[in-house]
Amino acid sequence: MVPELRLGTLRDIAREARIRIITNSHKTHTPHLGSCLSCVDILVAAYFNGLRIDPKKPKDPERDRFILSKGHGAAALFQILAMKGFYPESALESYGQNGSVFAEHPPIPDHLPGIEAATGSLGHGLPIALGMALAARIRKQRYNVIALLGDGECNEGSVWEAAMMAAAQRVANLMVIVDFNKWQATGRSEEVLELTPLADKWRAFGWNAREIDGHDMVQLADVLFKKNSDGKPVAVIAHTVKGKGVSFMEDDNNWHYRIPSKEELDAACHELEIGA
Repeated sequence: MVPELRLGTLRDIAREARIRIITNSHKTHTPHLGSCLSCVDILVAAYFNGLRIDPKKPKDPERDRFILSKGHGAAALFQILAMKGFYPESALESYGQNGSVFAEHPPIPDHLPGIEAATGSLGHGLPIALGMALAARIRKQRYNVIALLGDGECNEGSVWEAAMMAAAQRVANLMVIVDFNKWQATGRSEEVLELTPLADKWRAFGWNAREIDGHDMVQLADVLFKKNSDGKPVAVIAHTVKGKGVSFMEDDNNWHYRIPSKEELDAACHELEIGA
C-alpha cells in the first residue's frame, strides 16, 4: 500500500504535469492533448513509483525500460522525464521549434536521455519491448520492460503477433499497459473495431490480464509493484478518460486535434489549480 502522503505527492505531480502539457499545447500549437492527458497518471505512477531507473544513469544496462508505443503522447512523456530529472525543464522551451529534439513523437534514443525508442507508427512499441525483454533473458539481466499502448493501437496485427510470441516464450519481465480511453482518431474505439472484452482477449493470448482504473494511483502502484509469479507476461487494461482533468476536455475527441485558446488555457489551468 502506498502511504497517503506519497499518494498526495504523486497526485500533485500529475496535476502539475497536466498544467504544463496544456500550456505547451497552447504555446506551440501542437495537438494530441486529449491523448496526453489520459495517460498522465500512468506515466507518473511508472516513473515516480515503479520503474527502477536513475536519471543520472539513463543508459545503465540494468535499468527498467519504458516504451511509449502510443507516440502521440510524447508531450506528456517529455514533461514527466523533465520533472523526473532526465534533463533540465528549461530544455522544453524549444518544443516544436525547427531543429528541436522535442517534436510531436519521441525522437531516436541517442538524441534524448530517457527515451528508449522512436515511436508513433502504431503497433511497433510492443514488438520492440518484447525484443528488449528477451534480451534481458539472453544476457541474464534482471530488468523489466513496460510498453504503453493506446486502445486504438490494439487494432494493429503486429500487437497480437508480439503478444503470441511473448506468451509462447513466457516472457515474465514484460508488461503491457493499455491506455483504454475509449477513443481513437476517427471515433469511438468500439465503433471502429470490436475490442471488448479486451482483458479476455489478452488472457486468450496467454497473458495474465488485469483491469484497473487508470487514474487511481493506488491501483496503478499495485500493478506496477505486484510480483509476477506465474511466468506469464502481464497486460494491464487501464480504463482512462480522454482529456482527464479538465471538465470541458474530458471524453471529447475534438481534443485529439484541437489547440486550446488563451481563454481555454486559463480556464483549464484554473480548474486544475483549484482542484488541488
